[in-house]
Amino acid sequence: MAKAREITADPAPAKEESFEASAERLGDIVKRLEGGDLPLEESLRLFEEGIQVARSAQARLEAAERRVDELLGVDDQGRPLTRPFE
Repeated sequence: MAKAREITADPAPAKEESFEASAERLGDIVKRLEGGDLPLEESLRLFEEGIQVARSAQARLEAAERRVDELLGVDDQGRPLTRPFE
């Protein structure tokens, strides 16, 4: 009988991926979970990974949206707002 893999409450952070790679990974996770043929432990591990990937992707998306808002911003005289490039 195989020993069950322990699932920790505080997993290692997901590695940094592009937003597109994160979206693709989330799609893969959803397909596997929807298949319904995984053991409970594997389902929980994938769900946990999916939450981490989704939160990371959401943070990158929000940062991009803030940057777009900054780039489209104008001051009271209609001049574009600028800041140094990072």
